[in-house]
Amino acid sequence: MKHLNSVGLFLLSCTCLQLSAAAPARAGISREAEALVNWKVSLASADESLGSWSMANSTSLCSWTHISCDSAGHITELSIGDTSLNGTLDRLDFSAFPRLKSLVLSNNSLYGTLPAGIGNLTSLVHLDISDNPYLRGAIPHSIGQLKHLSGLILSDLGLDGTLPEEIGNLTTLEELRLNSVLLTGSIPPTIGMLVKLCMLTMQQNSLTGNIPLQIGNMTELYALYFSDNYLEGQLPGTISNLINLQSLSVSKNQLTGHIVTKLWNSSSLDMVDVSYNKFSGLFPPSICMGNVLRIVTAGYNGFTGIHHQTFQNCTTLVYVEFTANNIGADIRDIFGKHLGQLRVIAFSQNHLRGTLLTDEGEVFLCNYTSLDLIDLSDNVLDGGLSKCFWDIPMLRFMDLSNNSFNGVVPLSRTFPYALEYLRLANNHFKGPFPLALKKCKNLTTLDLGGNSFSGTIPSWISKDLPGLRFFRLSSNMFDGIIPRQILQFHKLQLLDLSKNKLTGAIPDDFVNFTGMAYEQNDDSGYYHFEGNIQIVWKNVDYVYTTKIAGMVGIDLSGNVLSQEIPGGLATLLGLRYLNLSGNHLSGCIPEDIGNLVLLESLDLSRNQLSGEIPPSFTGLKSMSALNLSSNRLYGMIPMGSQLQTLVDPSIYINNLGLCGFPLEDCVNSSPSKQNERSQAEDREALWLYCFVAAGFIFGFWLYWGMLSFYSETGRCAFYQYVDNMQEKFTKKIHSCISWFKAKALNEISSSSSKT
Repeated sequence: MKHLNSVGLFLLSCTCLQLSAAAPARAGISREAEALVNWKVSLASADESLGSWSMANSTSLCSWTHISCDSAGHITELSIGDTSLNGTLDRLDFSAFPRLKSLVLSNNSLYGTLPAGIGNLTSLVHLDISDNPYLRGAIPHSIGQLKHLSGLILSDLGLDGTLPEEIGNLTTLEELRLNSVLLTGSIPPTIGMLVKLCMLTMQQNSLTGNIPLQIGNMTELYALYFSDNYLEGQLPGTISNLINLQSLSVSKNQLTGHIVTKLWNSSSLDMVDVSYNKFSGLFPPSICMGNVLRIVTAGYNGFTGIHHQTFQNCTTLVYVEFTANNIGADIRDIFGKHLGQLRVIAFSQNHLRGTLLTDEGEVFLCNYTSLDLIDLSDNVLDGGLSKCFWDIPMLRFMDLSNNSFNGVVPLSRTFPYALEYLRLANNHFKGPFPLALKKCKNLTTLDLGGNSFSGTIPSWISKDLPGLRFFRLSSNMFDGIIPRQILQFHKLQLLDLSKNKLTGAIPDDFVNFTGMAYEQNDDSGYYHFEGNIQIVWKNVDYVYTTKIAGMVGIDLSGNVLSQEIPGGLATLLGLRYLNLSGNHLSGCIPEDIGNLVLLESLDLSRNQLSGEIPPSFTGLKSMSALNLSSNRLYGMIPMGSQLQTLVDPSIYINNLGLCGFPLEDCVNSSPSKQNERSQAEDREALWLYCFVAAGFIFGFWLYWGMLSFYSETGRCAFYQYVDNMQEKFTKKIHSCISWFKAKALNEISSSSSKT
């Protein structure tokens, strides 16, 4: 009996202990529910998925949406990213979640600051508050209390201030994303304490100072992104300790000095981007030591050369870009023969020399059958092109402009069907329009300007190149007429045929020019690599980026075109510039030219245009560059708010009789009225002279005739008759003069009232 009593007592005590332990657990769970509900109430808005968050069903907390629990019923994961949260974090009691391991609040509209209370989530392993651009303030120092964190993602926020030194306390971190947070100041050296870190992204901030030497302690790093900051100094040599590094991006900073060979100790290096800095010297050869390198971007620096072994054995290389450096090597010394996978070669704005032919007479680039892009513009390359260029099946972008290439553009049995962008401008090419382009139906940009091409512009061009948007043949020796078929381009935005020997009239059927008929603001479908085309924009040579769709213009200047300006040009409402200067155009300026409300630059100078400037000129609200000089225009310059900003009188000089701002004021009346008055006075004088002359001749012969055939009595009667006639004749003359005066004054008055 005593034994049974002792067993019962033991069971009773265990039950009591369980009940005493369960009470705080239930209280903790209830506190978690209450904290979430209170925070939800404080929000300005949230989506319907939070409808289950209510104290009415707090006993089933683990069934609430976006929540995961442990076996005891405590919240371990709270994932409410992309739920239209609009509010602050101020009312969220972080201390109510001692067992929370994952908190995701990304892609919402949270605002305010990041509370210091977030440091109370001491069990947290993963924290993601990214993509909340209205969160302000600084990263709280209490972030250093989250010592179990393996992932901290705070990218794309509106935070400012410096990165706290306490970041070094997070020694378990494996992923740290702080890109686009607007951080200022320098990178704290304590970041080197994150020895387990595998990924570090801090691009697109306002970080200054040097990259700390301690960066070399993070030997587990495989991705390091510091681009788009204001970092300066040299790359620290300790980066050579990062033997697992796969991706390195330090572009768009102010880093200087040489990139030393020992930096590239990683055999896993896949991508290197050091562009837009101030690096100099030779680009090192060891960058490809692991033979897994795919991408090298080093443009816009001061590199003077590339070691001849740098790319010789990079068989995995896909993309290499060294735009705008000072590299003076022979192009054949840079590349090896075993790059069959190379897709992008961009070396524009350097000092590359030599030809594209090898010593064996082969064009080494033609061996790269995977090439998608070649940009060798703005160098000192010479020699001819081989027909094998047209045999590269995937080639879509080729820019060889501003070199010294020469000869005839060759024809091949095959054609570059994929070609979208071709620029051969400013070389020494000659011969007729390249027939090799006839099959390039995907071309959007074609620039052959600044060469010695001759002959006529082919009529097949609009039919065989239907997708052309930018077409430039400027500064060549093309002759003949502008074919009417050229107006069949449906997508053309820029037509430049200036400085050739074209004759005849400008075609006048612009109904199919839909690419110029409205404002262009959509760049979808453009080539992924930024291409350029040279235009004369507001009387200045301008290199225009074709990736931006807004430019629409026509330049036919410097030819021998004649007849009138076609009125159809006024229907191209998307035009931003129009240049017809330096031709033999005659007639009047089209009356409806004021419809071109987007027109910013208009040059009609050095022609034979006559008449008045149309009143519709006042509708050119965007005009900032105008030239009507050296024509036969007369009359008053139209008054308009935008025209009043054009204060240079030289834009109107060498015309017959223009007046008004910015020239001299029109005296008494407009030049057109003065011209009408002058014409009336001329008519009056002419009739007077005619009457006087006729009267003199009639009287002279009548007088001498009468003297011969009449007697003295008859002569007296005749003299009386002549006197009477003279009186009547004089009255008649005065009457005629008065009539012509009245008519002239009436015409002037009528014209004035219409004006």
